Amino acid sequence: MNIRISNVQIKYSDEGQVEAAHVYFIANEPDNSINMNGNIPLTAEEYAGNESVAALASIIKARVIERLQA
Repeated sequence: MNIRISNVQIKYSDEGQVEAAHVYFIANEPDNSINMNGNIPLTAEEYAGNESVAALASIIKARVIERLQA
């Protein structure tokens, strides 16, 4: 499944520190048989060190799998 990060909205505190991030994504199968989109909220701790597109896509994939198995 292809996962593309379409947007990251970061919430900052008054002191300029990251409080949270919402990672918006689009996912689909190469043949477009499955399509999905949405957003996953991350805490500041989850976002720190995972700012790259590859790291965020990995987090999104894991969270989607968790929710599908619930």
